[in-house]
Parts: sequence; structure tokens; C-alpha cells
Amino acid sequence: MSNVPTITLNNGVTMPQLGFGVWQVPDAEAETAVRTALDAGYRSIDTAAIYGNEAGTGKALTGSGLPREELFVTTKLWNSEHGYDAALRAFDDSLRRLGLDHVDLYLIHWPAPAKDKYLDTWRALEKLYADGRARAIGVSNFQPAHLQRVLDEGTVVPALNQVELHPDFAQADVRAFHAAHGIATEAWSPLGQGKGLLDEPVLRELGEKHGRSPAQIALRWHLQLGNVVIPKSVTPSRIRENIDVFGFELDDADMAAVAGLDAGNRIGDNPDDVN
Repeated sequence: MSNVPTITLNNGVTMPQLGFGVWQVPDAEAETAVRTALDAGYRSIDTAAIYGNEAGTGKALTGSGLPREELFVTTKLWNSEHGYDAALRAFDDSLRRLGLDHVDLYLIHWPAPAKDKYLDTWRALEKLYADGRARAIGVSNFQPAHLQRVLDEGTVVPALNQVELHPDFAQADVRAFHAAHGIATEAWSPLGQGKGLLDEPVLRELGEKHGRSPAQIALRWHLQLGNVVIPKSVTPSRIRENIDVFGFELDDADMAAVAGLDAGNRIGDNPDDVN
């Protein structure tokens, strides 16, 4: 069994606080990468239709021999499939590729605000949730304004919002909005895609203090903030390193030092502009 702690979503479903992301992992490599992660103790796997690796991910899940109830599988609906009927079809396609009869968490990948269909899409996710085909439903890359419309017009509060979040882009306002409405925060690119963040002297110094790598310090910071994290790697040693973050703790001064890295630097796309 995995030693990763769980968080409880607003509908009572529990999910591991640290999972394995497969963004940019080719389908042909996904099976090996996911099997490596499962062997290392990961039980939460995060994929998406647009990643093109749901099939390889599904093969790893099936071939692992692990009971389905021990696994937490997330996938996401792509922007071209917004709308009620299209979303339902897209979900069926994802399930088929994954080789599963349900997912644990289904997310709208981006709000695609220019299309203005995410409320219809959310109604489809509410149906999937009511039918038990998705144990929890949520969103990804939604700004507070997008979330507020879902809260105002939907019947199910999103369980989680997956957003770009790392020490250089800490999104305090978004996390506060989530906390006020019982929405879990999940960080994609929790290590900033390695673009200089892991070379920060603060992370190196804290790594030396705790006998850990800069990446482990950053992941520990996320976990102590309460974020769900999904670090991605195809390197077996890095996959194992990223889950080995539960044998130490950052003190208040450490947490403040990492928080001091926040410069508001978004490295991915702005959700208001992605359609």
C-alpha cells in the first residue's frame, strides 16, 4: 500500500495528495512510466484526452494487478468537446481508451471562455457524476470568475480545480477562493517545469538543511499548504524521488522562505486566452 496521505474532497471521496502526471509522455512510453510510478507507490494517475496517452495509461493500470479501488484515475475533457452532448461522447471515448468503467475524477480541461459552453459542459459532468461514472467532478485552469458562474448556475460544487501553481506562481487569491467554497486545489507543473525554479538558492539551501533535493523541498511546500500535486517525470530515479517527500517537514521559516519566491510568473497559458 502507498504511504501517500489522502485529502477528502467536498463529496466525501478521498484522493491521494500526491499523484503522477503524464503530460507530454508519448502513448508508447506511458505504460512503462505509469507502471514505474505504481511500483514506486503512486496510486493517483492524472491524464487527459489531449495528452494522447489514455490508452497507454490504461494498459499500465490494467497490467499492474492492483485492485481498482486502490487506484485514483483522473482524466480531462478537451476544449473541442465543450457542450452537453459532445462532453458525454468525449467521456465515453476516454473510458474506452482507458479500459475502465468509471473514473475517479473527471475535469473540464480549460474553460475556453470565448466558446461560452462550459456551463453546458458542466451539466454533462453533473450527469456523469449522478450516474456514478465519475466519482467526483471538477475543473482545470478555471479562474475565480469562471468558477463563480459554475457555482451560481450549477447544482454540484466542483470538487477540485487543477491550476498552474508553483513557488514562483503561488496563486494565493485562487487558493483562497477555493478554500472559501470547499474546492480542493491541485497544482500542475508544481516544480515550475524546471525553468530555473530548481536552481533557486533558497531551494538549494533548504535542500542542504534537510538532506533533500530542491524538487523535494518544493513538493513538500505544496503538501504543507494543502495542495494536491502531480509531478511528472519519465526518469525512474526522479519518479521515486518525487514521492519520497513524507519523511521530513518544513518549519514556519522554511515555508516563508519558499513563499518568498512568488513573483507571479505564469509559465503556461492564461486561462482567459485559451479556447
